[in-house]
Amino acid sequence: MAIYHNHPNYDLEIMEEKAQVAVVIVPFPAQGHLNQLLQLSCLLTSYGIPVHYLGSATHNHQAKLRINGLNPLDVVKIRFHNLPTPSFVSPPPNPDSSNKFPAHLQPLWTASMNLRQSVAEYLRDISPIVRRIIVVHDFIMAFVVQDIATIPNAESYAFNCISTFTQASIACEAIGKPFPIELHKQLPSWEGCLTDEINELVALQSGHSDIRAGDIYNTSRVIEGTYVDLLAREEIVGSRKVWAVGPILPLKVYSNSQHKCLEWLDKQGPKSVIYISFGTTVSMSDEEIKELAMGLEQSKQKFVWVLRDADKGDVFNGEVRRAELPQGFDERTREAGMVVRDWAPQTEILAHPSTGGFMSHCGWNSCIESITMGVPIAAWPMHSDQPRNAVFVTDVLKIGILVREWTQREELVKASTIENIVKRLMASDEGNEIRKTAEEVAAAVRMSTEAGGVSRIEFESFIAHITR
Repeated sequence: MAIYHNHPNYDLEIMEEKAQVAVVIVPFPAQGHLNQLLQLSCLLTSYGIPVHYLGSATHNHQAKLRINGLNPLDVVKIRFHNLPTPSFVSPPPNPDSSNKFPAHLQPLWTASMNLRQSVAEYLRDISPIVRRIIVVHDFIMAFVVQDIATIPNAESYAFNCISTFTQASIACEAIGKPFPIELHKQLPSWEGCLTDEINELVALQSGHSDIRAGDIYNTSRVIEGTYVDLLAREEIVGSRKVWAVGPILPLKVYSNSQHKCLEWLDKQGPKSVIYISFGTTVSMSDEEIKELAMGLEQSKQKFVWVLRDADKGDVFNGEVRRAELPQGFDERTREAGMVVRDWAPQTEILAHPSTGGFMSHCGWNSCIESITMGVPIAAWPMHSDQPRNAVFVTDVLKIGILVREWTQREELVKASTIENIVKRLMASDEGNEIRKTAEEVAAAVRMSTEAGGVSRIEFESFIAHITR
């Protein structure tokens, strides 16, 4: 059951009217973006609204393969449409790069801007058969959906895959105003977060983003109300509407995977295991992996470690690097932990009662999943919005510990540091207090998605708006 199921007040007459409205989803081809828009699609279908999910055959297949805790019965209601995408090179990531941004994905992202014509044709095809087309697009796909301006019964909404804390800080910087939130530390600089190429791609969107009628955020006012209000100010959004509808992942997590790590977790004590994963866009060097392995071993804490390289542009194309672990590591830690080399069902792992901590890169997808499940975070940001998300988690919500400062990002994190962080989070009074806070935050966030909760109210406000 998705979060917002069971809404008896929607009568048949309204449902019939809704059938005249179609939602077209246009995601950005990166896992953390595909996944969040797939979650949103499931929510929309649970309200009886037809949803069309547009992307390349490769990335639609990727999204469906990694449904990660979603109800398969909701997923099958989504109408996936494969758009022809120009060929692109799909090089492996460079684990030794001093900048962790996944620059190897740039050819894919550049090619994805060529979907504009296919999206426009699709919208024109369905325009005569529905009363209104609602295009919900990733913010980084504004260029691709720009032709909705020529379709009289179409309107668009940007879905933002980052926290409103980070987005509000960007907006304040853009209009030359200070971030009006008191923090215990300065916000991390953007230095080392992005590449010139991705900055150019984002700049390309800004010329086409003003046509959108509103913004949707995967967050709850319970944790980010201050920043949602900031983003709703007229000087930032003009007359556009803003909705905070998250968390949009299902609270009842479906076990779709039967993954071996879940069987292993079943045998562990409550909140005894730290989960380590740096997402789908981070690759660690051999040296970093060696220090992390030694730190984990020395901490003597139980762990599930997802050790895999960043996704390539085409995740189905060719071999992937198998990083080496220190000699004898597997044997010595056989009882204590598990190393997972393939795709792991993250939502299911975080929801598992044995999981008591999460060492994370702090991508927003991972943050909101961890926040919702009440799992405290050892924050180790790598690129993009992650350094600011890490500040939000550790400094604002106080549900995590920072592994290292962003200013020290090019220094090797030593095994002794990792050992110390893991022990602090998993086996100390400090860690227990942070875990207690994380559980309290999770309870409030989850309540916000129930009947009468602020996120449920905002989502139903969005539904009412698009079906007006």
